[in-house]
Amino acid sequence: MNDKKVIAVVGATGAQGSGLVHAILNDTDGGFAVRALTRNVNSDKAKELAKAGAEVVSANVDDPESLKSAFSGAYGAFCVTFFWEHLSPEKEQAHAQAMAEAAKHAGVQHVIWSTLEDTRRLVPVSDNRMPTLQGKYKVPHFDAKGEANKFFSDLGLPVTFLNTSFYWENFIYFGLGPKKGPDGTLAITFPMGDKKLPGISAGDIGKCAYAIFKSGDKYVGKTVGISGEHLSGAQMSEAFSEVLGVKVVYNDVHADVYRGFDFPGADEMGNMFQFKRDFEQEFTAARKPEVARSLNPSLKNFKTWLRENKQLIPLD
Repeated sequence: MNDKKVIAVVGATGAQGSGLVHAILNDTDGGFAVRALTRNVNSDKAKELAKAGAEVVSANVDDPESLKSAFSGAYGAFCVTFFWEHLSPEKEQAHAQAMAEAAKHAGVQHVIWSTLEDTRRLVPVSDNRMPTLQGKYKVPHFDAKGEANKFFSDLGLPVTFLNTSFYWENFIYFGLGPKKGPDGTLAITFPMGDKKLPGISAGDIGKCAYAIFKSGDKYVGKTVGISGEHLSGAQMSEAFSEVLGVKVVYNDVHADVYRGFDFPGADEMGNMFQFKRDFEQEFTAARKPEVARSLNPSLKNFKTWLRENKQLIPLD
């Protein structure tokens, strides 16, 4: 460990962070070691990471001093926020700022900030094509991350901005998998029309991030967009049907209908899908599968991911 470059990973037990932790651990000759940051070092996931060889340390994005301590001595830091735990863009920005300042304080040589576009550059708050949320956002978890880029840039950090995609694990853990309609037919529901949605395996995000760290300063100061495949709702439903062996259809609804669904953040997600639909060309062009594959030659497409995870997908 002493002669290896340490990468501190925020959210090490989460979707993106755990992918990076495992990518580092699986590359025993790569010259890197991993410091897994987690709020609860006694959780089952944290214990599994420690058993696998990670240095597991306690850190909390709400406690800037804990981040400074956890980043100390690290070569690199992977920074990610957790919007869906609190639904607060202001809290997300505060967390991003704390991570940026901790990275500066620790003098890390490379930061990867997992971010997204500020949608207000294409859909200003005054634009009534979609409702404004929380007073000043169109897609709060996008806008807050995009706005938070400045915390890393303004401090002069050696940062790579990593624009991620919808991760397919949302079909397992986020309630977006096939649901039975009144007639019993399974359906996935998005307000995307026939437009394509860039998606990726969360594990592949981690592998791409690791490749960026391994590339030295090649990507410092740059924005890298990644996806595993761009698929329409109809194409995804066809893949579900083929792999699961049951009929799954695509239910295209109006964005207003989606915004009215009864779950926390439905309005936000309705806006998000509408943004991806209305600006399909710009959004897909910013996250090319070939870019991700150049970083991660084992990049999965949707069917491959689905075959590997089909037993985990709840069929309501």
